[in-house]
Amino acid sequence: MGSTGIPKSSNSTMQPRPEKKPFAVYHYKHKKRLFPRLMAWSFSIFLLLFLGFLYCPLQPFETLRNFWVESAMTSMSHQYLAEWLFSDAEIQKILDSDQAKDLGNSDPTLINTRGTNKNNSTELIDINQNGFTGYLLKVSNPGRVRVAATRYLGKMGERAEDIAAVTGAVAVINGGAFNDPQGNGSGGHPQGILISRGRLLYKDSGVSTYDIIGMNQRNVLVLGRYTLANIKRMGIRDAVTFGPFLVVNGKPAITHGDGAWGIAPRTAIGQTKDGTILMLVIDGRQIGSLGATLKDVQDIMLKYGAYNVANLDGGASTVLYYHGQIVNHPSSPYGERHAPSFFIVK
Repeated sequence: MGSTGIPKSSNSTMQPRPEKKPFAVYHYKHKKRLFPRLMAWSFSIFLLLFLGFLYCPLQPFETLRNFWVESAMTSMSHQYLAEWLFSDAEIQKILDSDQAKDLGNSDPTLINTRGTNKNNSTELIDINQNGFTGYLLKVSNPGRVRVAATRYLGKMGERAEDIAAVTGAVAVINGGAFNDPQGNGSGGHPQGILISRGRLLYKDSGVSTYDIIGMNQRNVLVLGRYTLANIKRMGIRDAVTFGPFLVVNGKPAITHGDGAWGIAPRTAIGQTKDGTILMLVIDGRQIGSLGATLKDVQDIMLKYGAYNVANLDGGASTVLYYHGQIVNHPSSPYGERHAPSFFIVK
């Protein structure tokens, strides 16, 4: 008997109540065990995705890989992003796979410009699609469209508003190719050929043919590769060099992939069958407008009736001056760039 009068069991023992740990301590220890597992799983998933990006031939890895390489290699200062991960042969294979087809020269006789000088209207259209914004300028009279060059050719380029001030142009877009080592050039040294108002201002030496984006005496946009003798015979009054040609005689050049140039700011010029000139600029490399592919440019121009279209120098050079102001947003952190050539609307 115990002191309470209740008999004790001879084999009974008192089991100590387990000490209850505070919830915070339990949660902390559980979290300590879970964190390394999450890190391991995250690393494994990242590694699989990265290996897929590098080697997997299936979608969406192939699309992502091509997009990465094309965007890097068409920039002046970020090519290392592709070169760190892929060999020169792999990069070239990717670039070759999606390029615009060479459709040859345009046929100027297919464009009817008779009567176009009676209408001098221009129309600015907002372009707003998923991933980018820009502007399309329609010029009803193609006779108003010319090429203007910097006054300091061979030394320094000029800005769009400088060109407008000198020429009295109501609209200006950037034009052809120029020598721009590491993106630090002065903009004064064109490449290919440069013709303005019938005067040959520049031509590359040591070559027999030139890629031209030009206007002839009938105010037709001419795209093609010609000898200097043919250029003179055809009456080309204004011309620059760039590419690729995106639409030739109504046929699109990009039927597979996106054109192999990634996404970037874009400038392009085209002409409809009735002679109307189309000037397109797309902003890029900025919040709200990452940029467009060449396929995007091609499709926009086709939507507005273009029969011939050429890609012009884009990237940080992309600019549209219209009625006294720059209407787009050039991507260069230093502001609008200097360039040697421009298409203008008088």
